[in-house]
Amino acid sequence: MQRWRSLEDVPADWGRCVLTIGVFDGVHRGHAQLIGRAVKSAAARGVPAVLMTFDPHPMEVVRPGSHPAQLTTLTRRAELVEELGIDVFCVMPFTTDFMKLTPGRYVHDLLVERLHVAEVVVGDNFTFGKKAAGTVATMNELGQRFGFEVDGVKLVGEHAVTFSSTYIRACVDAGDMRSAAEALGRPHRVEGVVVRGDGRGRELGYPTANVAPPMFAAIPADGVYAGWFTVLGPGPTIGTVTPGERAMAAISVGTNPTFSGRARTVEAYVIDGKADLYGQHVAVDFVEHLRGMEKFDGLDQLIEAMGRDVDNARRVLSE
Repeated sequence: MQRWRSLEDVPADWGRCVLTIGVFDGVHRGHAQLIGRAVKSAAARGVPAVLMTFDPHPMEVVRPGSHPAQLTTLTRRAELVEELGIDVFCVMPFTTDFMKLTPGRYVHDLLVERLHVAEVVVGDNFTFGKKAAGTVATMNELGQRFGFEVDGVKLVGEHAVTFSSTYIRACVDAGDMRSAAEALGRPHRVEGVVVRGDGRGRELGYPTANVAPPMFAAIPADGVYAGWFTVLGPGPTIGTVTPGERAMAAISVGTNPTFSGRARTVEAYVIDGKADLYGQHVAVDFVEHLRGMEKFDGLDQLIEAMGRDVDNARRVLSE
């Protein structure tokens, strides 16, 4: 899959394509439906399937300080859409100048002149251009003028809930990892670099990897979770942990109230694993909420609870 940092990367001899546009944060099941339609149409036409996303999130430019919690990093987004069959992953810098493009200029300058679109596949709630004035109906009108087709796809859902990034963020924020996974099509993932913490887990017999996530990452509600831990990227085995292979983990999110902590952390205990993971880029996939964050009266009670957490995590993940 090709990755373009902007439309400046479009080759001079570029032909036609099928394009799908959106933020695609999470690449959830609704997004997968859009992408699948674009990939299928591109194959039928014999042209590349292009996905255009934006960085930073449009909300941060429209209303600075309002950046929503991020479900996926750009790198993760690219990996997921490649698995779905996208040929070109294009990251469009979302700037104040870009924000001011009228719907007509947006379509003519970007989609027609630069990308030569044969078809555009978007969700039925898609808006674009200055003040989000462009709709799917607008895109249809411009498509008729400039000679491309438009496929406005109704977003999928289940149980009267439409799958959307907003809905998934609410699930993650509430610690409802099963509902988040149902909408995503996989467990919610938090990535980050393992940094040094207070070292208390090691002293208590449960050494944890303290994961420092990127800015804006969607972190689940405080509590203890069952999940999977993966060291990302190729590389040699680290202790008993092999990069690219997931391991069972009990994950704590919160401020460590037993020790009067203030900083909110994500700490993962790799079950049956022994490794020095400092500096490693890792992923934590949250599967199920086990219990809320508690303040214990003493270390014995805390250690006993940690033992139960590990047993419960092992049980959940084995199922």
